[in-house]
Amino acid sequence: MLKTTAVAATFCAVAGAGIVGYGETTAQAAQAQTQAQAQVQAQAQSASSTAARHGHGHGDSFSGTKKIGVGGYSVNVSCSGHSAARKPVVVMMAGGGDGLDTMAGLQKTLSKKARVCSYDRLGEGESDQPNGTQTINDSSRILTGVLDRVTGDRPVVLAGHSLGGLIAARYAPDHRDRIKGLVLMDATIPALTAGVSKAIPDSATGMAAELRDQTIAVNEGQNPEKFIIADAKVRSAGNIPVQIIRHESQYAEVPDYGPALEEMWAEGQEQWRAISGRSRISVAAGSGHYIHVDRPDIAVEAIQQVTAQATARS
Repeated sequence: MLKTTAVAATFCAVAGAGIVGYGETTAQAAQAQTQAQAQVQAQAQSASSTAARHGHGHGDSFSGTKKIGVGGYSVNVSCSGHSAARKPVVVMMAGGGDGLDTMAGLQKTLSKKARVCSYDRLGEGESDQPNGTQTINDSSRILTGVLDRVTGDRPVVLAGHSLGGLIAARYAPDHRDRIKGLVLMDATIPALTAGVSKAIPDSATGMAAELRDQTIAVNEGQNPEKFIIADAKVRSAGNIPVQIIRHESQYAEVPDYGPALEEMWAEGQEQWRAISGRSRISVAAGSGHYIHVDRPDIAVEAIQQVTAQATARS
């Protein structure tokens, strides 16, 4: 039940089997995975050497899904579509607890007019598990490695849902030379731990208390990515085009605290506007937390608009 709420869905699958359920790998499968990882790492090192001599160019031009070596890990990546060299590559980032497959429908639509890639972060989908706890710096290093391979020196528009949106928004200010636009689809708010602690006080009981405690635990790293979601101020990424889309309704299951949670979430989305002087916020009518599933038309339009605006500026 908690999985359907936006706070618990910050990782998009934080309750029950959403956090576990990965199963144990057999020794044979583990050995095969190790061998495959060694191969992709060798290929990545070769590609890095070539890039160092000749520049990143336009990145790998493959279509489909494959594993690439990034920072000693095997990362699952999917790319499709083609576009002109000056047009940004769209890189989509799923929410926590989700793999790139959750963005497949959106990617298929967008790739008719653009080059689009997505990837599984460490701990998600078909990518390797992280060796330990991850911070935003760790996740950013993996994202940089992925972009080096699949986008090269081309401009990039990041389109992220939930936790993917938060990571994209934290990444952009430090990579202004590369990130030329952002679409944040119900992105995890900048200060979720403080927000949920205020919206659901210690005196709460039942489902509300469980929701608050689960959310805080997830933020402290009890999630598939072992990722610590730290509260932090929003930093500017300049005047890049940014569209922020938030859900319309999400908290019916916690009626006593629903209004406070909606207010918390709305205020958090407004805070993301500080990331750019050209940010725009809107509400996806009829949508819950999974905006790209409930209203894919709105998600597609926002990404195409930001890509067009970023292209015009390049």
